[in-house]
Amino acid sequence: MTAALVAADVDDPRGMRQGDADWLSLALIDSRNRSLRWLSAFEAFGEHDPHHLFDPPAWSIGRCGWFQEYWIARHVQRQRGALADPAALRLASIEPRADEWFAPRQAGTARERERRWAQVSALGESLRDYLASTLELTLELLEKAGRDDAGLYFFRLALLHEDRLAETLAQTARALGLGHPEVVALVPALPTQGRRDPIGLAAQRVSVGTAEGGFAPDNERPAWEDRVLDFDIDAQPVCWAQFAEFVADCGYDERRWWSPEGWDWVEARVRRAPRYVEQFSGAVLVQMHGKLARAPAGQSVMHVSAHEADAWCRWAGRRLPTEAEWVLALRQAGARGFRWGDGFEWMAGPARPWAGQGQGPGALDAEPVGEPGARVLRGASWLTVPRQRHPGARRFALAGQDELFSTFRSCSA
Repeated sequence: MTAALVAADVDDPRGMRQGDADWLSLALIDSRNRSLRWLSAFEAFGEHDPHHLFDPPAWSIGRCGWFQEYWIARHVQRQRGALADPAALRLASIEPRADEWFAPRQAGTARERERRWAQVSALGESLRDYLASTLELTLELLEKAGRDDAGLYFFRLALLHEDRLAETLAQTARALGLGHPEVVALVPALPTQGRRDPIGLAAQRVSVGTAEGGFAPDNERPAWEDRVLDFDIDAQPVCWAQFAEFVADCGYDERRWWSPEGWDWVEARVRRAPRYVEQFSGAVLVQMHGKLARAPAGQSVMHVSAHEADAWCRWAGRRLPTEAEWVLALRQAGARGFRWGDGFEWMAGPARPWAGQGQGPGALDAEPVGEPGARVLRGASWLTVPRQRHPGARRFALAGQDELFSTFRSCSA
């Protein structure tokens, strides 16, 4: 791919994987501008109450600047790329309080999240100055960086980190019920497309994972082969009309459709519908931008947990696809109507590291070693930054997580 082609389309997913320094410079600026638009949107809404599932938006945006600085400007081994020692000594930050504000401490715990919400007001105007300075420094160092994959590794990693934030901030805005016009402008409506019949595919071997070369998150590597038997797979994710039938058939009240862990999840949350759904009778009403909105019957279900996806599949006499089946359908059935990208799609079975899978410095997707309930999601959501919409993309999440833009499709049992 030539530099001219890459620079012409900052949203090209190939650029994320193989783009040169010129493309990366444009993409990093684009990503930071998006983060700043989100920051303005949250500021326009004013103060909001803390949410136990999400970090404060200003903190999350500020941490993008810290992540860039920590792994690029302050990292003396950055030219070694994935071979760099993550524990190597760092240079001092340009902001003396940066590590106090943004360095991970007991990441993800309720206590740490409470601390972040309590301290966010201290960031003030210094946050925008810090974001501007860290980006400027990153771009200066990018001009001098090696042009091979190692030299560009941490710049690509920083771009991936900040691009992913856009989805997290959209999830946060929905959880907080924000309906300010600046927020709405950053969250376009999920498109609704026509429904197609399931697609049949023949037994064969399929390559899963991403080969060496270029950039890819650690959890996409290495490439390996799996064998699938004959199967059919939904052309698109399950829609609200299909899920409504499960609800109307008392699916949330019938223990037989749920795994033991799933039933415990339902009872603990007194759940009778997916997150944000207020009504199924007559029409599907969901919370959107702080008010109720009607979800089109043909629209993909959203904010469902793996437990709910598994239960629907058992009720329907079907199952979730394996990663190999999903990848095969994406590659071979596009012309037959296979559609992806509405939401991250739950895969069958627990998440397990692939043989030979490593974890490089600054990894964003920790291997789910010994983590009960961890599952895999494939694909992208309609709010994924276009350059991150790659067929090989995969994430890890706990089976009970439904704050994500998560959906599912089914296969023949």
